[in-house]
Amino acid sequence: MTRLDPLRGFRFLVEIEGIASGAFSRVKGISREVKYESYREGGVIEYEHKLITQVSYPVVVLERGLALDDLWKWALAVADGEVTRKTIWIRLQDEANERRWGWQVEYAMPVKWAATDLDAQTSPVVIESLELAHHGLRKAT
Repeated sequence: MTRLDPLRGFRFLVEIEGIASGAFSRVKGISREVKYESYREGGVIEYEHKLITQVSYPVVVLERGLALDDLWKWALAVADGEVTRKTIWIRLQDEANERRWGWQVEYAMPVKWAATDLDAQTSPVVIESLELAHHGLRKAT
């Protein structure tokens, strides 16, 4: 039987509308939360009923070194009222760079664009950050 090692978090690829969008250094917010309410039934003291009320998804944050202006243009267009939602794929790869796991972020749109602080005393790479609100997170095919 072939041994399957856990996937490593630094082997990932981000695709926007099926096109690999380069050199992201970090992806944050891959998460789903099921919200619920507790309901106590009269006469039952051993437990509370847990009733599902909603599924929520936080924003997904993409970070990369500032080089291209494609994310800036997309965020600017949305801020100007030209809302274009896109599908984002985040794909994890194994040691042989084969796709092994992935998430599909559906109907994503930029809600915040930011760059790191500029400081004449240091010389780090300027990182741009794009926060994406979306309709849900699915396992990518």
